[in-house]
Amino acid sequence: MLQKLRKKNQKGFTLIELMIVIAIIGILAAIAIPNFISYRKRAYERSAHADVKNVYTAAMAYLTDNPGADISSMDMLTASGFRSTSKVTTGIEAHGVDLFTLSAKHVSGDYTFTITEDGTSGSAKE
Repeated sequence: MLQKLRKKNQKGFTLIELMIVIAIIGILAAIAIPNFISYRKRAYERSAHADVKNVYTAAMAYLTDNPGADISSMDMLTASGFRSTSKVTTGIEAHGVDLFTLSAKHVSGDYTFTITEDGTSGSAKE
């Protein structure tokens, strides 16, 4: 049918063919972009979740090396080998000797992940 729109000895694409291709690309983009955004957000959440687990491991290593110590700052855990992931904010709330709550949140994420001294973890949407 599209051959009827072309005159003899003309090469190239008709306007209708180009518009169909652009419409198909638009439909594919409309499907793919929301999925990509949700995948990226989940990756942000996973990096914060991994960081809270890593900072907990560093806290346990620090307490093993320094029994009865009070973890009051992230500097102590950095000295134990913890390195925070880019754009993930980690924090510590000390409640006394061997009592603390660790938290991590990605700047582009919705959730704050926490873990306490006994390994109990949780998450909260902000």
